[in-house]
Amino acid sequence: MNLIQQIEAEEIAKAGKTIPEFRPGDTVRVGVRVVEGERTRV
Repeated sequence: MNLIQQIEAEEIAKAGKTIPEFRPGDTVRVGVRVVEGERTRV
């Protein structure tokens, strides 16, 4: 494991979250809130 992968694994472990496995072509839904001036998108 290289240094970057090791740091990523440590950060994920600190956050207490699991990242599911996915492959190219899978649909991934991400909830992001974007504010543009007075407009908000989710």
